[in-house]
Amino acid sequence: MSGSGLTGAGVSWSALDQILPGAEPPYPGWRRPSPGPSGFRADLIGAVALTVGAVITMPLYPWAGLMHPTSAPLWLELLWSAAVTIPLAWRRRYPVIIAFAVSALYMAGGIAFGVALFFPMIALFVAFYTVGAWESDRQRAWWSRMIIIAAMFIWLVISIFVYATGHRNDEPSATGPFSPLVSLVLIQLLTNVTFFAGSYYLGNLGFAQAIGQDALERRTVELAQERERAAAQAVALERLQIARELHDVVAHHVSVMGVQASAARVAFDQNPEVARRSLSHVESSARTAVDELHRMLTTLRDPETCDDDQEGRGTTDAGATVGTRQLPALVEQANAAGLPTRLEIIGAPGTLPSVVDVNVYRIVQEALTNVRKHAGSRATADVRLRYYPDEVEVEISNSGAAPLRTPASRSGLGQIGMRERVAASGGTIELGALARGGYLVRARMPRSKRTAMMSAES
Repeated sequence: MSGSGLTGAGVSWSALDQILPGAEPPYPGWRRPSPGPSGFRADLIGAVALTVGAVITMPLYPWAGLMHPTSAPLWLELLWSAAVTIPLAWRRRYPVIIAFAVSALYMAGGIAFGVALFFPMIALFVAFYTVGAWESDRQRAWWSRMIIIAAMFIWLVISIFVYATGHRNDEPSATGPFSPLVSLVLIQLLTNVTFFAGSYYLGNLGFAQAIGQDALERRTVELAQERERAAAQAVALERLQIARELHDVVAHHVSVMGVQASAARVAFDQNPEVARRSLSHVESSARTAVDELHRMLTTLRDPETCDDDQEGRGTTDAGATVGTRQLPALVEQANAAGLPTRLEIIGAPGTLPSVVDVNVYRIVQEALTNVRKHAGSRATADVRLRYYPDEVEVEISNSGAAPLRTPASRSGLGQIGMRERVAASGGTIELGALARGGYLVRARMPRSKRTAMMSAES
């Protein structure tokens, strides 16, 4: 009688499926990656090794007295041994087809020869395992394995029935608590339960591990793409930051130089002293602009010159060369350029996050530049800096005309820069014309670095 059979008596396969590793594809159409040429080559080598073992050991069993010789010719037995094992060379290409073929050949040999050999049994359970580990259609994998198990079960029942009703002279002697028939049934059931359940479990485990490996690889690709996007965003943000700094520095000082040069041209013949002072302001503004550009470019070239943010002294702003302490000088420069400007500081000044400190200065600078450009020659400006316990507010208002925006006019890069600075500091900004005439810029930003970061992220 053959040593093959079914594990199945009394076992609930649906319950077993619930304790098996999850082996459902992560999305429709997912297939386990092909093992490639090296994997197929390994399958061929393994199949050849099993075939050699099966062919060599086939005649050794009767010669060793482990089984009675069969009535079939030796060449047919050897051919059967090769036919059961050699299909494993294609097991991962066509897992279901190979599993059915190996199972059918195994049962055919058992019926024809009445033998159960070690290497053909290995081939059977490897083919059964491969269905669970490599078949992407999980419904097909489940049903094909159930069909193989059912076929083996039927064959086992028939084999036991034939054995129980037959008359054999070589029946084993009854020396234990069970009869020879009961002992043989227990051996068959326990052996096949172990082999089939183990193959079923390991097959699902192999498929689940492939899903996990694929998810890991996809996550690795996503992380690499995320790093590339983050790097690209960092470059874009740096470009915006540099553009904002250049605009603020150049626009402010060039506008001052333009006003002073115009005044010098008008007063050149009639009042040389006024012209001289105006040209002196032009020279001073040019030097200041060059100095600020030099400091900014030095900071960009050598990031180590920036202080550590964690110590509360540094900034990631490339233009961290100015701050609220330079506001009086900025207001004096505006007055010298012909724009009457008044500065009022309300509240007790304290330490500000360096980014907020720079942004307050740049917002005032840009607002005063816009007043000179758009508000008219008789405009005046008021700058108010208010310190609250948790926030700092800067307000710039003027008495002149509001800037006119037409579809043909260029976009307000200065206002865009102000909005970006306030957003980076986690604050809010208000821009708009006043009912009494003039224009208002009011920005509020947190004084706490942590609050600023949380507000900016939100």
